[in-house]
Amino acid sequence: MRLRIALWVAALALVIILAQSVALLLMFDEMEEEFIDNLLTTQVEHSIELWHTSPETAFPNTPSMTLYRLEPHSPPGSVPDNLARLPIGNHEMFEGDKEFHVAVREDGGARFILSYDVEEHEERLDAVTAVIVTGALIIGGVVLAMVYALSGRFTRRLEWLARRVRGEVPEAGSYAQAGMEREVLAVAQALDALEARQAELLQREREFTANLSHELRTPLTAIRTDAEMLSAAGGLPEAAYRRSRRIVDSADRITRLAESLLMLARETRPQLQDDLRLSLEIQSLWESLGNQYAKPVQLALEVPEPALVRADPALLQLVLRNLLENALRHTESGTITCRLRGSVLEVADQGPGFAPDDLPRVFDRFYRRGPGAGHGLGLALVAHVCRACGWVPAAANGPDGGAVLSVDLGASLQGPSPAAAA
Repeated sequence: MRLRIALWVAALALVIILAQSVALLLMFDEMEEEFIDNLLTTQVEHSIELWHTSPETAFPNTPSMTLYRLEPHSPPGSVPDNLARLPIGNHEMFEGDKEFHVAVREDGGARFILSYDVEEHEERLDAVTAVIVTGALIIGGVVLAMVYALSGRFTRRLEWLARRVRGEVPEAGSYAQAGMEREVLAVAQALDALEARQAELLQREREFTANLSHELRTPLTAIRTDAEMLSAAGGLPEAAYRRSRRIVDSADRITRLAESLLMLARETRPQLQDDLRLSLEIQSLWESLGNQYAKPVQLALEVPEPALVRADPALLQLVLRNLLENALRHTESGTITCRLRGSVLEVADQGPGFAPDDLPRVFDRFYRRGPGAGHGLGLALVAHVCRACGWVPAAANGPDGGAVLSVDLGASLQGPSPAAAA
């Protein structure tokens, strides 16, 4: 913006200067024309007067002026034809690229013709034009530099506001600062008002989600307890038993959904940092999930035993559980591969993978990869926890099909790990 402002102001200044320069040049040219006409008139009248007293001194003593005297009996060719045909008065003539001013007067039956080469005047006009144009360009350049420097003072606040909005300026407090220009202050105050409204809306959303999750727990616990007691009672028909187990599963699912919503509503932060053996954490979660998902699926664990992760145990388990559970949901049979490449932990399944248009939305809330994909908060929780822990989640399709979900553990990985893949 500063460059555009500087260019526009410099262009405007240049146009004004050039317009004024053109007006000055036209005025100077008109004055030169008037000066030449007066000079010719004065000179030819002086030469006519001298002719009557001293003909030999009547001719002007300058290399740019030539005086001709044409009488009725003058031999042909004594005066150039183009001059001889001119009527009485002052005239302008061109021969090639040269300009001549000619004064024609008559006295006693003779005609006096004074030709003046105005090359000196043209050179002077060209010199003045060059000086004016050069000065205009220099002034335009100076104006451009000065306006660019001055506009930086006005746009610096806007640039600071932009960096502050992007989070590049780790500064708390109000956007509006003392000493801001009136226009910039209006933008800063609007940003303050917007941030206040967003914070209020976010707080309302968090409170609503937390209250909803809390209120759901009590009836869900009662429903689940009654359903378990019903399924444990003997003599139930098979259909009633299946329905009671379905109620238990549904209650568990709603409970997990409420807990997920509650965690997403809260500002998650690691509470306890511990050195956790990554392979053991994955193996333990896999055994738990294997009992829940009765599928002919094997785990290929390619994580070195010494690899340690310094993290909050609960948060790490939440991330690993959601990654493994997502892979299990979309793999009916075969192998789920869990490998460590440098600091990046990858979980690859043998499911249908992600649609190309869906890849940017994988970690969005309520994103689902098809039927039976859960409530759509698992990967959103992964991204939420990763942001809190300084990890970077990613999603892609494997070269042989299937989805590949990964988390870059960064500096949290304490133990040895394989070299990053080329």
